[in-house]
Amino acid sequence: MAAQIPKAFQRLMVSSLTPKFRNAISVETVSMVTPGPKEVVVKNRFVGINASDVNFSAGRYDPTKVPPFQIGFEGLGVVTAAGAESRFKVGQPIAYLHDGAFSEYKVLPSKFAIPIPSLKAEYIPLMVSGLTAAISFDEVGDLKKGETVLITAAAGGTGQFAVQLAKKAGCHVIGTCSTEAKMEFLKSIGCDRPINYKKEDLNEVLKTEYPKGVDVVYESVGAQMFDTCVNRLAVKGRLIVIGFITGYKSDTGYTPIRGGATLPPKLLAKSASVRGFFLFHYSNLWVEYLQRLVSLYHAGDLVSEVDRGEGSGTGVFNKGLQSIPDAVEYLYTGQSKGKIIVEFPEGNSKL
Repeated sequence: MAAQIPKAFQRLMVSSLTPKFRNAISVETVSMVTPGPKEVVVKNRFVGINASDVNFSAGRYDPTKVPPFQIGFEGLGVVTAAGAESRFKVGQPIAYLHDGAFSEYKVLPSKFAIPIPSLKAEYIPLMVSGLTAAISFDEVGDLKKGETVLITAAAGGTGQFAVQLAKKAGCHVIGTCSTEAKMEFLKSIGCDRPINYKKEDLNEVLKTEYPKGVDVVYESVGAQMFDTCVNRLAVKGRLIVIGFITGYKSDTGYTPIRGGATLPPKLLAKSASVRGFFLFHYSNLWVEYLQRLVSLYHAGDLVSEVDRGEGSGTGVFNKGLQSIPDAVEYLYTGQSKGKIIVEFPEGNSKL
């Protein structure tokens, strides 16, 4: 298991419970740990930024967690030390979904490590974002060929995959976004009807162009967007809730829906349903689905768009831990396209 690794490394810790990410975190220097028989040590090369990073920093995912605790959902890197029973070798590239990815090095149980062909940034979006789209469509969406599918925040990290996978399933795809650049991106990945909701009224477009309603909604925005989507469901329509980003930075973590009291009769009248999906309830499917997504990507049948922060105003996110707060804040500007990633330099981060 030999490899040249430092005696210590740095990682981000949640030291105060708040959705204000920058205020929630601190940097901790810790001694390098020797992996157990079924563990690996991974030197991170890329990590993914997710809207729910602020939910985690606010303590909403696990109320039993008491600061300080680690944060970050997904990483990609190279094995620098491997336990004898880990099945991995030093130098092997791997991806993983596990708490504590915002770290220069990550020690994790080898069962959470997924082999990948190389250290390529485009694999990061396939994990939390790609898996959420792929598994939710199969497990709770019940997509059928010929159906109409509406995807909110369609040019985002997970939306890009929902658009492409729905098209591959033979569906007509509508996608919402907020800029003309995102409109062009959605067209380039096969979206049939991109809608810039800042220039067009989403409810009126759906009402006029899709009078029978939409069969499936992939919803991550919440608030008024959720209400509009419910109102425009077709008979037997299914709305998949994968998030509600509009409320994440609030004290409660969500924005109340206006039509909450009338939701039951609306669903009953159409035999429609609202279905929640949380990726970490489907961990038994991660490896199988990630392999499918990687195969599609390698075959040129799936676009995996990454946003390195070129348009963030704070510079490219290539400074490891130092870039993560900027990257999280950039996500909430609504200007990003695809999956926001942070790159770790070849050497250790300098903070």
